Amino acid sequence: MTAASRIRARLRQANHRFHANDNISAFIEPGELDALLDEVEGKMAGVLESLVIDTDSDHNTRETARRVAKMYLTEVFRGRYQSAPPVTEFPNAERLNELMIVGPITVRSACSHHFCPIMGRLWIGLMPNEHSNLIGLSKYSRLAEWIMSRPQIQEEAITQMADLLMGKVSPDGLAVVMEADHFCMHWRGVKDSATKMTNSVMRGSFLKDPALRREFLSLINLKD
Repeated sequence: MTAASRIRARLRQANHRFHANDNISAFIEPGELDALLDEVEGKMAGVLESLVIDTDSDHNTRETARRVAKMYLTEVFRGRYQSAPPVTEFPNAERLNELMIVGPITVRSACSHHFCPIMGRLWIGLMPNEHSNLIGLSKYSRLAEWIMSRPQIQEEAITQMADLLMGKVSPDGLAVVMEADHFCMHWRGVKDSATKMTNSVMRGSFLKDPALRREFLSLINLKD
């Protein structure tokens, strides 16, 4: 049985979803990621063969199958196969309750429809309360990278980000805004290089208080 088959069997036995943008690190045993790398390399070699690329004599593509396998598993999709980065949480000792904004955070992902790059920026707004947990500034970037480093669609990606931060920080309100270029539009299809997608998720006080929402949106516009 292949490593992928073993991991898939564990996921199904646990009734755990394994969509493209799900994290499955808890179901991968030691040594299996290396085995997956070999397996993906073999499958990718078959793709190159079916594309009628002579990898035996073409020095540019001779190691491409290995490079692509490594890229997917350890770089661009590593958010599926690695557990969440450690994040130290601090109590809100000073009882901060004013608007906090983090961003723009550069984010890189891949469209789950075509595996084409998504490149963009992310802003996070927080309204903490006395019971909130505060996290270091760099941790927002690390958590965003973990969420985005898997095949995604933008709408689901920022919802995952919002759910993660609500669980870790427990603020009164949370806002997440993402603006991105989608290379599935730039590179293929309509080949429109000017179009960007911007969307947002609002939770708690940002959803209920129009004035707070306007303040947040006006402040992130100043960061262009």
